[in-house]
Amino acid sequence: MNVSKGTRGLLGAVAMASVLALSLTGCRGSAGGGEGTAAASPGITDTTITLGITTPLSGATAGPGTCTVAGAKAYFGAKNAEGGIKFGDGKTRKVEIKTYDDAYDPQKSLSNFQQMVSDGVFAEGIGLGTPTNRAFREAAISQKVPQVLVMTGDPLFSDQKQSPWQLGLVPIYQNEGQAFGKLVASSSGQHKVAILSQNDDYGKGYVAGFKDAIKGASNITVVGEQTYEATDTSVDAQITQLAATGADIFFNAMSITPLTIASLQKAQQIGWKPSWFLPSNTSSPTAILAPGKAEAYPGVYSVSFSKAPQSPEFAKDDDVVKFLSDLKQYGNYQDMPAFPHCMWSYIAGATLDQAFQHMTEPTRDSFMKALRNIKSYAAPLMLQGTDVDTTVDGQPAISKVLVQKYNGKGYATAKSFG
Repeated sequence: MNVSKGTRGLLGAVAMASVLALSLTGCRGSAGGGEGTAAASPGITDTTITLGITTPLSGATAGPGTCTVAGAKAYFGAKNAEGGIKFGDGKTRKVEIKTYDDAYDPQKSLSNFQQMVSDGVFAEGIGLGTPTNRAFREAAISQKVPQVLVMTGDPLFSDQKQSPWQLGLVPIYQNEGQAFGKLVASSSGQHKVAILSQNDDYGKGYVAGFKDAIKGASNITVVGEQTYEATDTSVDAQITQLAATGADIFFNAMSITPLTIASLQKAQQIGWKPSWFLPSNTSSPTAILAPGKAEAYPGVYSVSFSKAPQSPEFAKDDDVVKFLSDLKQYGNYQDMPAFPHCMWSYIAGATLDQAFQHMTEPTRDSFMKALRNIKSYAAPLMLQGTDVDTTVDGQPAISKVLVQKYNGKGYATAKSFG
């Protein structure tokens, strides 16, 4: 084959251009320009990684929602002040947090997620709420954006097949319901139970777990059940009907702070004083039990996996002392935490820290792989007997809980019912 001198020159130029293009592609292939490293995902550079949090910062659930931001900022603020976190790829990065208020409105949370993508966050997480997190779950999957350590007990978020870019943080609703059901079933006395639950997956999950645990227990009888809608402004009618059953135990699977307080008050007004079970997210000693005058009841129970700073037994605990200091200095939260979500998001920060340390590439794929490979991690603020385990499909990062009984100031682990 004969090739002219001019043609050879043209081919040479094309070849050089191709080599240059490949070289430039390789340079763009990582946050640090390392050859052979995977292309960096949006929201991560050699020095920073950006996380987005959409959560209620206004409205009826603003209290716990504000805590989700404060705890995360407390943890990462302290880490940033120390110089940052050393990632698995050898780079040390600081964590930047962008926050978005969804007011517990699913449409708003979807809009916030779309804004996050536009803002270039690496991952979304830690935000509170089942309907709000569900609102953009499918969008997160389609765009391959991690939606992780979300504060909902909905098991859908921990099903790896259905939710490949998701992971829940807190125990699923069924786990909490089962824990209380087992405690009551182990009692030597006879008990009548009344149930009031939120008419959605939240309430149904708690009730299903409770009923599963008491199945076959001859000393437990469910004598009344009522539901309410998350948009309701009063549950006085339901409380009145359930009080008429004479139940000595009230299983109140409720997520709305004002309604929980009103329920505690209403039952007292009509002279009904059963033992109460409250979900972990509506069991705050200062924000709910104190205004609800919970000391009037023979026992108020909840479940927990985190240390309660209000409890005298943890007043000098090293984890709690550091947490409260970080919360004030970096979380812009000066008071004693009114909701457990402050502690939960601090634990979430520590869990993300573990994943960052084992990310070998600056990519979302590498992050998810590292996040799903954490086992038996005793994060700061976790109660003895609980830990972080992200390796079990169908379970959130934290699945173990301890039943707690209110002691007038905080909670102590309940060894038995009564």
